[in-house]
Amino acid sequence: MNETAPAPDTLDPRDDALMEQALDAARAAAELGETPVGALIYDPETDSVIAVAHNAPISARDPTAHAEIRAMRMAAEARGNYRLNGLWLYSTLEPCAMCAGAIAHARIARLVFAADDPKGGAVLHGPKLYEQPTIHWRPEVAGGLKREAAAAMLRAFFKARRS
Repeated sequence: MNETAPAPDTLDPRDDALMEQALDAARAAAELGETPVGALIYDPETDSVIAVAHNAPISARDPTAHAEIRAMRMAAEARGNYRLNGLWLYSTLEPCAMCAGAIAHARIARLVFAADDPKGGAVLHGPKLYEQPTIHWRPEVAGGLKREAAAAMLRAFFKARRS
């Protein structure tokens, strides 16, 4: 995994604490036997957390129950609108193609993620969705915040599952 930090000009003073909350959600997922990925949606205008979720495809019997999708569903319900303009999404793992696409459709303003996902990610890896000329919305992206904490959690989870 790339160990470089996000560019300082893309970080906000609130990012560290908000990502820590997303990591707490990832820990909760691991305790339930789900892949430890957490997500949080924050409204910078009201300085409030709108939604916090973790991966739940196994327990929900839903292949779309990724942390980011679940958080966006909660935020859309809370806002009464499927458009999440102006909101920031924090994820402990680089979003996959499904989640990156949903982030674009929801019009999330800013995406901050922790660990890179060279195999399944779609922001810096794979299809690099936000670099495609046909994508209709591109959030501001900052990757790598608390990368090692998120990556270590994922490594420990999968190591335990293989033993």
